[in-house]
Amino acid sequence: MASRRRARQFALLALFEADLRDVSAATALNDLWSGLMDDDGIEGERPPESEEVEFAQRLGHGVEAHREQIDMLIDSCSTNWRLTRMPIVDRNVLRIAAYELLQCLDIPATVAINEAIELAKRYGTADSRAFVNGIVDRMARQLGRIEGRRGRP
Repeated sequence: MASRRRARQFALLALFEADLRDVSAATALNDLWSGLMDDDGIEGERPPESEEVEFAQRLGHGVEAHREQIDMLIDSCSTNWRLTRMPIVDRNVLRIAAYELLQCLDIPATVAINEAIELAKRYGTADSRAFVNGIVDRMARQLGRIEGRRGRP
């Protein structure tokens, strides 16, 4: 069964590589698919299904196409953290979430937030979950995708 969560993981792996190697998301995605299809997958996991590939491509290409807008949104919602100083994993989890919040109106904001937190827990540091949660929540509120919490604007 295809999973959007798995697709987000694939997109994160590709965006991480693109950021680290300073290559395009398309190049990183092609490298990822090539490696997954040529080998036995990732540690015995099943190969990606076509829907997972399609959604990961949508996310990877979308983040790249809207990168300036996405990075400005993240910067505006992160207090005391410049984007360039963020850990690469956290930065790219935030980019995926920002893309979903900005461009994927078919995806509920709560889903984008929860999935970003799950990615941060799985691939980030011990502090990543709280860090990503705070920024993604601010982004969703700033974009009007969720209501402010009690006592907050």
